[in-house]
Amino acid sequence: MPTLTRILEATEDGQGHVDRPRDDVVVEQAGTVGPDGARRHALRAGPFLHYERRVETDPDGTTVETIDYRLPPLVIPPFSWLYRAALRRPPRHGGRPFWAPPEPPDAAAANALGGLCVLAIAFGYLGSLLTQTITFAADQLDADKAAQGATLAGVRIGVLAAVALTALADRRGRRRVLLATAVLACLVTALSALAPGLVALGAAQTVVRGLTTAGAVLLAVLVAEEMPAGSRAYGISLLSMAGALGVGLALFALPLADTGEGGWRLLYGLGLVWLPVVGLVARHLGESRRFQAAHAEAPMAGHGRRFWLLAVSALLLNLFTAPASQLMNEFLRDERGFSAARISLFTILTNTPGGIGILIGGRVADVRGRRLVGAAGVLGGTVMTVAMVLAAGWPMWTFSVMGAVLGAATVPALGVYGPELFPTSLRGRANGVISVLGVAGSVMGLLAAGHLAERWDGLGPALALLAFGPILMAALVLLAYPETAHRELEELNPEDQGLDPMPAPPRPSVD
Repeated sequence: MPTLTRILEATEDGQGHVDRPRDDVVVEQAGTVGPDGARRHALRAGPFLHYERRVETDPDGTTVETIDYRLPPLVIPPFSWLYRAALRRPPRHGGRPFWAPPEPPDAAAANALGGLCVLAIAFGYLGSLLTQTITFAADQLDADKAAQGATLAGVRIGVLAAVALTALADRRGRRRVLLATAVLACLVTALSALAPGLVALGAAQTVVRGLTTAGAVLLAVLVAEEMPAGSRAYGISLLSMAGALGVGLALFALPLADTGEGGWRLLYGLGLVWLPVVGLVARHLGESRRFQAAHAEAPMAGHGRRFWLLAVSALLLNLFTAPASQLMNEFLRDERGFSAARISLFTILTNTPGGIGILIGGRVADVRGRRLVGAAGVLGGTVMTVAMVLAAGWPMWTFSVMGAVLGAATVPALGVYGPELFPTSLRGRANGVISVLGVAGSVMGLLAAGHLAERWDGLGPALALLAFGPILMAALVLLAYPETAHRELEELNPEDQGLDPMPAPPRPSVD
């Protein structure tokens, strides 16, 4: 168990604040004085399996502060380091570091969030491979642009499997289905490396797309069900950053595609590397406490307005974002003459700052509200992306960075609505069906962008036309979305009110 010790001399500033209960990364109960004269502060709220802070003052006025604590096993670096550094510093009474949740989670929620972020990295890698490699696979498998566009559109039929899996999770449990999808996604990704043609590659990746889509839905559902009301968007923001890290790992490995005609197959073979990672998470990840608690079996009837609001929004957004992301490597390679290494460099350097937008967007969405952040991010990200594909040289890099930062802010602000607006018994199924409408928008956007890019000899004019989708969506967010910040899921979904409370937090395994 880690132990931290801090010594304050009698004349040192801040000594008088040591006896006060902390209220920053941890919320303490008022301390009690033991027989040895030491004041002991215990845990009231915070992400710790064990926590005690002892304050002793020597006769010479020197104060010794000792903190014993243990974080859950799935709270991994860098957050375990950040918590240690925060505890070593003098307390910030009433204030929290920028990286910390606005409302402190308990140990079970922190453990779940850490494990889910690890799985999000894996899903990000596995789910992005086809997009990153199809232009290289097409060279070896003798496929033209039309065949690439058809493959990218066709694999999206796998989302139908995601509907079945998320509905199963509403009946059998989130954890079991999530872990099964992760294992299968690793195995089928590795099998994709053996594909003899583009049709076979597309078929295998259709299965992977269904599995990773279901996994992404269940990750968001679990985070929403486990995190406190004041930190749900924060949790979604960390999931998004973890997923982006997974995509970044695929980009980091992309130069392998230049090692030979079949070099792209190596990236799929690396899918097996994630199997032991999934196994590690499975040892410590528990079931959602809201799923374990008694909850009503609510019908879909009566939730139509919320369902169609989110479904239409997903369709409109994906009309633009799918071709903007899926066809980007082809655009950079054919229209800008980038090599695989330069594509990797461009994407990593210009998309990595999007983490700033995700972090700020999640915090502001939790503290100030979701709607304004979501609408502004959608509009700003769309305008900057269109400007990027119409530009060349250094302005293209600049617009890409700005689009990544602004667009990323929408991810936690709007991504949290799906889990929030449906009761426990419908949460997985409803979001699975919404993903179908989102995929329908992706297919329409990819087909339209591919046709228009061929007709107008460039992706830029095609994306400029398809930008009407996110513009309409931003209007929906401002005019029709409810504000859900600071509201418990049971308040947003009356079907879950008046039932047994959530079970007490389980003690995550540490063996």
